[in-house]
Amino acid sequence: MAEKLTVSMLRRIQFILLIFVSSQYPLGFSSPSSDVRILSAEKRVDLTSSIVKVYLTLKVENSGTSHASDIFLAFSPTEAEHLAIIKASLPEGKRKKKKYTPLDVNLTELSDAPNGAKLFSVSLINPLLAGETAIVEVLYILTHSLEPFPAEISQSESQLVYYRDSAVLLSPYHVVEQIMYIKTPTNKIESFTRVDPTNHLGTEIKYGTFRNHPPYYSSPIVIHFENNNPFPVVEELVREVEISHWGSLQVKEHYQLKHAGARHKGVFSRLEYQARPSINGASSFKQLLAKLPPRVHSVYYRDAIGNISSSHLRTDYQKSELEIEPRYPLFGGWKASFVIGYSVPLEDFLFESPDGQHYLNFSFGCPLYETLVDSITIKVVLPEGSKNPSAVLPFGADRYLEKTYSYLDVVGRTTVVIKKKNVVPEHNVPFQVYYNFNPIFMLAEPLMLVTAIFLFFSACIAYLRMDLSFAKP
Repeated sequence: MAEKLTVSMLRRIQFILLIFVSSQYPLGFSSPSSDVRILSAEKRVDLTSSIVKVYLTLKVENSGTSHASDIFLAFSPTEAEHLAIIKASLPEGKRKKKKYTPLDVNLTELSDAPNGAKLFSVSLINPLLAGETAIVEVLYILTHSLEPFPAEISQSESQLVYYRDSAVLLSPYHVVEQIMYIKTPTNKIESFTRVDPTNHLGTEIKYGTFRNHPPYYSSPIVIHFENNNPFPVVEELVREVEISHWGSLQVKEHYQLKHAGARHKGVFSRLEYQARPSINGASSFKQLLAKLPPRVHSVYYRDAIGNISSSHLRTDYQKSELEIEPRYPLFGGWKASFVIGYSVPLEDFLFESPDGQHYLNFSFGCPLYETLVDSITIKVVLPEGSKNPSAVLPFGADRYLEKTYSYLDVVGRTTVVIKKKNVVPEHNVPFQVYYNFNPIFMLAEPLMLVTAIFLFFSACIAYLRMDLSFAKP
């Protein structure tokens, strides 16, 4: 009787545990497997600009008996907050013949990770069978991760920043061997946390090799170094792309630019700046480079005062570069607002799909070189009469429709609005906007003009032939 009771109690316990696990992890959701371990991890951190780029190479082994279809990456809450983009791929081949197969990366819903760590799952093309190994390469970019210290500097002082990280890779798996390299823009490093073993040579700091660390283990480090590179941040970018089936594509971009480095204190001396700009204003910048589409024409660059003549355009059939200079150099905390506009041939960007739909193929992101965008809004103004609009992007973004009225519009033009925050240069990839359009609507505006002119002259003729004088007695 006792044995039967024991068996019955065990079954009930198993049933309760099954219900609990099902409620915590819904069907179709996987969690990091304890059978997977990282044999070797190499992490390279690039701090040479205002945007932090991290390259991660992982050699993963499945030491269990069941297959693993996902590999998980862990990020601290601070890193997850400033994470702009993350990419993963499977390398094939060696050196120059190496090819990369992109992998899907998604944020998981696991909420009980230690220390509030955020997990991202990398979906493998082929499941990792028992005893097999695979190499996964990851690139992720962090924004607003360099903290100026001191927070305020004078015109003649260099800019120093803090960078915080972990010397040991934060991972949900057991890490057998790992190493990290940190590259700074110059060899002027004020201080850095030492974790045995640590080596510093020139512009590179090496942490490791570390061995046999348990899951979710971290070792905080802080690096204080000089970084006088520009810290341009576009707080808001609004791009208007107007499609005209008469042969042109008009683009207008509104910029709210800011220097996000250490704030400038004291008095600005233009005389000292022009005499020795590399010393009296090393952390400032006075020009930016914008990469525009090829065959661009009718380019203008202006602000609230008017046109700015300090710009240089270089264009050909492969690329166009616009070098712009604001009216004054930008120091830390200073802002500038301006507008860039241009036109490009319609046939370079508007195509027709096999099912008869028209679609615009244009570049997302900011054309300014090495610039972070806090918030971007792209408005694609379709021709009047367009129907069934839809946008296709390689990443997530908010999108909705609105109406825009221009000259001679009757019902308004459908406008596809796309919004995204925390945009980096790696977001400069093509996106598409599909819509249906009947060419008969192209005749609407010419017919309106012809009708208006006809009615005007008819009224003039009628007025001239009309005798409104009183009859003579």
